[in-house]
Amino acid sequence: MNLNSAFEFQFIYILDNAVLAWGLAACGLAQFSKLLFELIFKQRWRPSVLIETGGMPSSHSALVTGTAAGIGLQLGFNDPVFALASTIAFIVMYDASGIRRSAGLTAAKVNQILKDNSNELSSETTLKESLGHTKIEVLVGSILGPIVALPGIFFIGSPLHILQMIGLVSL
Repeated sequence: MNLNSAFEFQFIYILDNAVLAWGLAACGLAQFSKLLFELIFKQRWRPSVLIETGGMPSSHSALVTGTAAGIGLQLGFNDPVFALASTIAFIVMYDASGIRRSAGLTAAKVNQILKDNSNELSSETTLKESLGHTKIEVLVGSILGPIVALPGIFFIGSPLHILQMIGLVSL
């Protein structure tokens, strides 16, 4: 087996990881929904929100809760790996609504001080303010994760399973 075929063989295993795939799908859906929230609530089309942090809902929260729920579904909710995944999810969500949010609020204050004391304020000198999330943004993301991941894992399965069902891959 050469190196190229070994890589292809390992990639197949990644495609067979339904938990990873549906956790990422939850994250992607949350990130895409930021565009809709921006359009509906702020009445503006701003595709840049697709690559920004912060905003409604928290895509990181959707990722970690969807992944943790998927681990619980596959391995059991009493499994130590589920406990670890849940602990990491809580840390990520706490960080998003606490530390990162505070850093964003601090950046806003610093930017205001710079604006008040300077005639010129370029985009190079301004700090990024949208860093964290409000508690409701984290909550919505944390609910969205399992809502997307659990039915996906249970009813559809992994990307490899989907490719096998439509006849694109046979093992």
